[in-house]
Amino acid sequence: MSDRSKVTLFKTLGAVMERLPERFDVSLAKRLAKLVGRRSKGARKNLRTNVAHALRVGVEELDDRTLEHFVDRAFESYGQYWAEGAKLPGIKPERVFGRFRIGEGLEYLYDAKATGRGTIIALPHIGSWEWGGSYLNSLGLGMTAVAEDLEPPELFAWFKEKRESIGIRIEPLDEHAGSVLLEKLKEGGVIGLLCDRDIQGNGIEVEFFGERVRLPAGPATLALRTGATLVAAACYSGPGRDHFAVITPPIAAERLGRLRSDVTRVTQTLAVELEGLIRRAPEQWHVLQPRFDGA
Repeated sequence: MSDRSKVTLFKTLGAVMERLPERFDVSLAKRLAKLVGRRSKGARKNLRTNVAHALRVGVEELDDRTLEHFVDRAFESYGQYWAEGAKLPGIKPERVFGRFRIGEGLEYLYDAKATGRGTIIALPHIGSWEWGGSYLNSLGLGMTAVAEDLEPPELFAWFKEKRESIGIRIEPLDEHAGSVLLEKLKEGGVIGLLCDRDIQGNGIEVEFFGERVRLPAGPATLALRTGATLVAAACYSGPGRDHFAVITPPIAAERLGRLRSDVTRVTQTLAVELEGLIRRAPEQWHVLQPRFDGA
């Protein structure tokens, strides 16, 4: 597919999704994602291994039928994520505000704002984080997020425009991202970082669901360097067409020794918090890339 065709396809699909009745497009997206998931052997194998790790904690055996059921639901969750994300720019802010609630931990965001040192929200790929970002904008907190660069550049520009239309400032994941985020925190702003995948391949090795894996060093590094408040959070889909979020208590991020050691220590604590958030709804953890041995 040519770059021009790719951009046209995404723009067309986005426009169609914005205009379709929500119950129809989400239902269709979930069915298509489940169907594709049953045919995509590589992605299904990865997702199956990832979800199994989240389910097997504290469980000696997990039968295949139960696991396959959760994997199907995880693919459905992935389809719902894309459908609801495409729908967001066409939904009025007051409707988003009425359908999203922070069930636990909103006070931690307000406490962090009062310090003036900024807030870092570390997120797993659960539910729809864009709904959370749009909701924070409605609260007057706003959010800056980092996203993988897309090719061609016109596609990334379209993606950036759509996300910024709902109140989320998007920065590309490049050599300038760190400086932009540092400046935002110095201004007392909020940044959101998806951090259950080591996209750049230079993360910190920690224990995560019983195995040694690498997680991004960014959240811990930024917190240690700036004194910003570091929390973990997840934005879950449901009940029904609504969404709710859970925000953990602030994660201690003080300098105790060498920076590398401190980053490892804080990232390990963050990994434990991410585990807890993922266990609440493992069927909504839609990471299709390998995270563990065997994936």
